[in-house]
Amino acid sequence: MKLKKLSEDDAKRLRDWWSGLDNERGDRAQLRRASNPDDVLLTSAFAHFLKAMPDSWVEGKTGKNTSLSMSDMALIAAVIARVKSEPQKADTTFARSLATPKENGSKAVMSELRFQQLQKSRSPEDFFLRVCRAVNLLSGKVNVVSLADDIAHWLIEFRYGPASKPEDRLAVRWASDYYTVFKD
Repeated sequence: MKLKKLSEDDAKRLRDWWSGLDNERGDRAQLRRASNPDDVLLTSAFAHFLKAMPDSWVEGKTGKNTSLSMSDMALIAAVIARVKSEPQKADTTFARSLATPKENGSKAVMSELRFQQLQKSRSPEDFFLRVCRAVNLLSGKVNVVSLADDIAHWLIEFRYGPASKPEDRLAVRWASDYYTVFKD
């Protein structure tokens, strides 16, 4: 199974919804207060998220033989709502951001140990907590589309198992991105 990336239209809709959260502070607050993805399902903010997303998202179809549940989409909405800004370089992936040194420092934003723990999350709830922590470590500065793609990819691998080809696995892509920037 190879997960397809978000289409340009899907990415635009996601970014439009995310940037619209600046005007919908109540929605952003509802999503940020969620302590787990299932809390998000009961909010008006999640209904607004679903309205903004393409029909394929609402139907849960993200690629061939793969799908996202409502809880999965709620997890994506709750994490994306925590993003405050995007990096200046549009091609900066989530994993690369985690390895980038802090301002005026030489150590990565996320330590190698925490990065490995994020990769090895055992449940969607555990992953949710760890990915929210990662966004916080980045001071909310994350590529929205890369983050949403990675969350969807992790959730699909969790539900259906990793891809047969190593290069199609999220952990391999994350490790490649992280360690190309990471400095000991």
